[in-house]
Amino acid sequence: MTSFAIARFAAITLTFLIAGTVKGVTGMGLPTVAMGVLGTLMLPAEAASLLILPSFVTNVWQLVAGPRLGALLRRFWLMMAGIVIGTVAAASFIAGSGGVWAVTGLGAALTLYAASGLLSWHFSVAPRHERHLSPVIGVVTGLVTGGTGVFVVPAVPYLQALDLKKEDLVQALGLSFTVSTVALAIGLARENAFALNNIASSLFAVIPALLGMWIGQRIRGRISPTTFRRWFFICMLALGLQLLLRRFI
Repeated sequence: MTSFAIARFAAITLTFLIAGTVKGVTGMGLPTVAMGVLGTLMLPAEAASLLILPSFVTNVWQLVAGPRLGALLRRFWLMMAGIVIGTVAAASFIAGSGGVWAVTGLGAALTLYAASGLLSWHFSVAPRHERHLSPVIGVVTGLVTGGTGVFVVPAVPYLQALDLKKEDLVQALGLSFTVSTVALAIGLARENAFALNNIASSLFAVIPALLGMWIGQRIRGRISPTTFRRWFFICMLALGLQLLLRRFI
């Protein structure tokens, strides 16, 4: 194994260990951290291919742990359909046609997400608007996912705006992230950017991701969630700005 291969192996392992730890503490953030860090080391399409299986496994874990999967599926199926449509439609951008602009888009998505977290942006969506907004939010989330590999914008702020119970919110996030992961895999495969030879690397990344989740769950009660989230968003802001400005400096 060459020194480059060893360094790449170590970088992937450490990235998914950290990303899994963040998810273990906060219940989210694995794809965001993985794309943010790996996006500085490789093309977004390659980073997105690596995160497919770790994201799928950890999000299914989060999804099935809740008690109301059927009810949430009935409530958010239009949003999930929109995510699939938008992601598959936009996957060609991250897979190659977007070129360096995919990196810029990734930086913009991370920067916006971090800023919203640091500024504690919060809004409410009235129940009467949900049926009309959900498919739109789904499509936009899918377009961002297909273009950058980041699943969180605007799905996370939208689901938080619905004032769901804590358990329902966590499970709804798991549902959204799981659908986004599957849709991204379909979109990348459709563009020949995710093939059998990507599966081995992605499968390996599951191990540090799960270990990180276990570590994160162990330390969750020992640190202040508010402090942890603040530093998480600061790190995401730094990564996002670095990627966003890379094209211009």
